Formats: sequence, C-alpha cells, structure tokens
Amino acid sequence: MSERPFKISVADSELDFLRAKLEVTRLPDELDEAGWAYGVPLADVHRLLERWRRGYDWRKYEAELNELPQFTRDIEVDGFGTLSVHCLHQRSDVNTAVPLFFCHGWPGSFIEARKILPLLNEVLPEHPSFHVVALGLPGYGFSQGVKHKGFTMAQYAEVGHKLMLALGYKEYVTQAGDWGHFVTRKMASMYGKNHDKAWHTNFTISDIPKLQMNPILFAELLLHAFMPFSPYSPSERKGLERSKWFMDNGAGYYLEQSTQPQTLGYGLTDSPIGLLAWIYDRLVTWTDKYPWDDDEVLTWVSIYWFSRAGPASSLRIYYEFEKAGDRELPKVTGVPMGVSYFPAEACIAPRSWMRTLVGDVVYESQHESGGHFAAYEKPEELVCDLR
Repeated sequence: MSERPFKISVADSELDFLRAKLEVTRLPDELDEAGWAYGVPLADVHRLLERWRRGYDWRKYEAELNELPQFTRDIEVDGFGTLSVHCLHQRSDVNTAVPLFFCHGWPGSFIEARKILPLLNEVLPEHPSFHVVALGLPGYGFSQGVKHKGFTMAQYAEVGHKLMLALGYKEYVTQAGDWGHFVTRKMASMYGKNHDKAWHTNFTISDIPKLQMNPILFAELLLHAFMPFSPYSPSERKGLERSKWFMDNGAGYYLEQSTQPQTLGYGLTDSPIGLLAWIYDRLVTWTDKYPWDDDEVLTWVSIYWFSRAGPASSLRIYYEFEKAGDRELPKVTGVPMGVSYFPAEACIAPRSWMRTLVGDVVYESQHESGGHFAAYEKPEELVCDLR
C-alpha cells in the first residue's frame, strides 16, 4: 500500500506506432462555409494532424509533465479487488495546511491540476495553504482501468477517500468539476461525518425542479418560461440560455458514451485523429475563448492515446452512472459547499437549484469569464475561491 514515485515513460515503439497511424490518416470532406455548425472544422484537424506527425515533440512535454510530483498507489476497492491509481501529491511547507482532494472529469486528466498546484501550495499569511492530492480517475491517464461491470460513483468515491486516508489525511476538503463533481459529492455523502469537511464545485449542474419535490422552484421556472418577467438574475438567465444551447447542440456525446461506450471506443482507440477531433470539440466549445496552443491540445489528447487502459476505458463511467441511477444522489447534509459560477460552463443552474444539492451552501462566486475547465482556464480565480 506504499506510495510509489512515478514518471511517465512512453515506449519508443508506441511513438513509432502513433506516427505510422498518423501517416495513413484519411480525412473526410466538408461542406462549404460549414464552420463549427457541423462539428470540428476540417482546417483545424488538418493543422493539428500536420503538427502531430511533423513537429510535435512528445518527449519534450513528457519531461515537463514529469516535473510534477507523480505517484501511484494500490487501493483496494470493495468487490473489485486492488487498483493501482495514479495521482499528483504535493505537500505544503506548512505542516498544518489543509489537505485538499482534487478530481478531474472527461475529457480531462491529472493535467487539469497542473496550474493550481503551486498556487494552492503557496504560503500566505492571510490565506490557508493546502496539501494537494489530484487523483487520476481509474481508467484515465496512468491509473489502472476497471475490469468489471458496476463500478459506480460509490466506488470512485471509495477510491478517493481511501487514497486520502492512505496518504495520512484523516480529514480533508475537496474540489472538482465534471465527473469529479459527482465523485466528490458522493464522498461528502458517504464520508462527510468524520472525514470530508467541505466540498467545492465549479460544475454548476442540478436537476430541473419537479412540481412534487420543489413546488416553489417549479413555479419560478414556469414564471421564467411563460411570463414577461423572470425571477432569475441576469447571470442566471444567461446560464439557462447557455444550458439550452448545450442541450440542443452539444449533448450528443453524452448519449453515445452513456449507451454505447464500447462501440465508440473502437474508433477512439484505433484512430488518433478520431480521438483528437472528439476531444478537441469539447476543449473549444466548453471553454470561454481559451487560447489553446496546438501543442497544448496535442498533449491533452496524447495523455488519452498513451493512457494505461486506453481511451475506451474513460467512457464507461457514463454508462455505469446512468445504469446505477447515480444522477439521483441524495441531498448532502452536514458538509458545507462552495460554488464557483463560470459563464461558459456547459450547464449552469440557477443558484436556488444548486442549493437543493446540499443543506449548507456557505460560499458562492460569479465570474465574468471562464468555462468548464476552471482549474486550467482560470487557476487564480478558482484558487482564490478555494481560499
């Protein structure tokens, strides 16, 4: 159960195989003036393809990633045996710093914590410092994949909790977005009484109010939809517009990954350009005009291509989530929550909806810019909220 230092070391044969695959890539045609309306533009993919096979240097970025404090550790999961999980672990110079568990989602990885790690470790007289643990979810990056059906939010939460205990953190707080939101919400529900002391999320998602469960919130929604005035603030109205746009134009990936992950997995595992386009679409449309550098995009995608379990493994969480009914998680009580709202998040629920998730919302912030990958897009703002 000891923590083992880890360095990424992709075999030369894997690099040669990737180059060979890129050399025989066949791209589709494109409608005139299609832009982004039909998906990722051909010009973008062609440019990224040329960079990936002619100029991109994985070894350079592998070395940069290896400057991060990476470890692996075996975690025993009830009913699923032992999994070797990959994580970043950086202690603050302050012994009494707050232990913080960070969890990514799809299509992210441990790289999402790269920018916030040094900020959270900073020693400042007016703010807390943090010991940071950033888990690579099982099946992502360099964590071992799951081999059996039924690995749900309870199991992901168990992995996160046991990792924190194994590292000596009996009490901790959490921060997360995307799948990490659901993992840390489950951790708060399962372990909040004695261990999980607070949780913070930048994934502002909540179920639509139902008449029988939240009649007041349901009535507010009807007023917003059918009356000339709205009970929601301007930022909340914009959030609902953003959510509608996403459901109308950007949610198809979720239906495929939550119903037929294996079928999609063949294409993402065999075609590096298929994987690139699938992830690049989300990197662009889920961020707030973030200035992605081509090498930056290719590093995100390469982590999936070279991942320990392969790209298909990262999709199965969607299927298990839906089959287990994990969307209907119970209301969290006894663990205070903080929420950061970023205007280009995929879904943005009104504040009153978010408060139905917990019994104690203690912090809310509204940002003028930023999107889904808050820790990567807006690291200073997110860390300020955490402090």
